[in-house]
Amino acid sequence: MMNRRQILAAGLLATAVRGAHAIDLRAAEMSEQFGSRAPKDDGRLLRQSVARWCLGSMTIEQVIDLAKSVRLDGIDLLDPPDIQKVRAAKLACPVANGPTTIADGLNRLENHDNIMKRAEILFPQISSSGAPLAIVFAGNRGGLDDAKGLENCVAGLKRLLPIAQKSNLGVVMELLNSRIDHKDHMGDHTAWGLQLCEAVNDHRFGLLFDIYHMQIMDGDVIRTIQKAAPWILHYHTAGVPGRGPLDTQQELYYPAIMRAIVATGYRGFIGHEFTPSKDSKAELRAAIAACSGD
Repeated sequence: MMNRRQILAAGLLATAVRGAHAIDLRAAEMSEQFGSRAPKDDGRLLRQSVARWCLGSMTIEQVIDLAKSVRLDGIDLLDPPDIQKVRAAKLACPVANGPTTIADGLNRLENHDNIMKRAEILFPQISSSGAPLAIVFAGNRGGLDDAKGLENCVAGLKRLLPIAQKSNLGVVMELLNSRIDHKDHMGDHTAWGLQLCEAVNDHRFGLLFDIYHMQIMDGDVIRTIQKAAPWILHYHTAGVPGRGPLDTQQELYYPAIMRAIVATGYRGFIGHEFTPSKDSKAELRAAIAACSGD
């Protein structure tokens, strides 16, 4: 199997790393779920999903109905039973819940054995349910040095990715803000995430770039995305400040951000992970319009 340097040398970065074609696995499913580089029938360049937890008061059946009513393409962050329901409704699950928690992640060696045991059970279930990616987290610092935590994450991913490969899965790590929502979280800057990706150097691993979190931590969102683009396999959105809808009350201008994402060659999913404030249907429709990528 080619590693990232071989892929680069072969000139295949655009199809082997970015977006829908970032992972050489489940080709038919990836083509069906993530689409090609042609625009959708409605002209949107980017497919869009919603994170299930943001609609926690709804049943999964209600979330599916909502997603279909606003013409979303998928639902993020599901466990295998719900992935099956979403896939049966002809929607995608771009990213499934993985074997770590936010607090207890890959940055501590003592967590690794339990994470691997969970992955051995969970990854085949995710794969057979029809999701192509599983999410992981670095974990909280708890006094651990960032450099040592990164080293431990590399060691953990080197064990985890062969398990993922057996199930034809990729793995994404989401970086989180440690200022507002996830105090003491280690994976809290894009630069740290890029160091991790370079050290792991496996095309089955990349970043879930949450625009909300990285605006809080890094700012300069478009340039940050341009730099990180070769390693980004999925995106999340939310309004800043407050993690609310993508409206005029927040500081990010998502149409420009999406155009910049499209310019990197990405044609995967944009997952909406904001907390609805009033009318979730209207707010999702507005988010879809803001994130079409055209």
